[in-house]
Amino acid sequence: MSQASRALAHAFDTGALAPRRAFFLRAEDPPFADITCEQSFRPDFLKLKQATPRIEAGSWLLGLMLLTKHKEENFANIARAWSLLAEGGTLVCSGSNDDGAASLEKQVGKVFGLDGTLSKFHCRVFWLTRAEKSPPDYWRDLASLRPVGDGSWLSQPGIFSWDRIDDGSALLAAHLPTDLSGHVADFGCGWGYLSREALARSPGIAEIDLVDAEHRAIEAARANITDTRASFHWLDLTQEAAPATYDAIVCNPPFHAGRAAEPGLGQNVIAAAARALRPGGRFYIVANRGLPYEPLLKANFTSFETLADNNKFRVSRAIR
Repeated sequence: MSQASRALAHAFDTGALAPRRAFFLRAEDPPFADITCEQSFRPDFLKLKQATPRIEAGSWLLGLMLLTKHKEENFANIARAWSLLAEGGTLVCSGSNDDGAASLEKQVGKVFGLDGTLSKFHCRVFWLTRAEKSPPDYWRDLASLRPVGDGSWLSQPGIFSWDRIDDGSALLAAHLPTDLSGHVADFGCGWGYLSREALARSPGIAEIDLVDAEHRAIEAARANITDTRASFHWLDLTQEAAPATYDAIVCNPPFHAGRAAEPGLGQNVIAAAARALRPGGRFYIVANRGLPYEPLLKANFTSFETLADNNKFRVSRAIR
């Protein structure tokens, strides 16, 4: 349980807030019973006894929400939460001070006015009532898929590099071959950029599986990739098996963090890719050049080589 979850539970344990039937966005362990949990990040979803990737509608008297470190995602989630509340319903938000919760509390207070606040475990908890004031149009626009970048794709906060093509993916796309064929996968597909590029460059692709642990990413990828060769899978590849065995996999690992002694999620996805490739299958990956991925490539593949290195990112091709 995160500190923000502990602070949220504290607000109810101390009687500052009264439990009642509620929804919980970005849910972790719920602080009391009779809560409908929404969790779109697959690893956290799997930890919950009962949850849904998205609450579509409702008229709730109480809503709970954990804040993230991404300001635009918080704006979007607050706008969604507001739309789910009944008139007079209460929204309770909790987040870490390290992630900017105190600043967000001030911004939300200016928009809606706050009914109360609490500080605990280096976190902020604040709550408000749905009354006559509405979220700014910008916040509400962020709460659903919208055209971004050059307007040729749809995305929303909560997805990696949601409003731009990140430099690593662009470098990998530039070095994808034109002879990919058979069954291909995009591990950590995000909103679908690499799959779109692979399909455009390699007409020999028969099928492509887009896989991501973030449900919002899968929703965006489905909207962006209308090619009938594509299918979409909401999975945590570090815990769940890949949908098939592949001739090739492209990947921009979801997290670029971790030391050699503490493998990050990106390193686990590399191991998952090795398991999912047929013998002789190709794996194309881009990563921050300083990360300790090469030993893992050496351990899991028969060979690998560097295709590009711009002193920030390195593109590698490995053969299973």
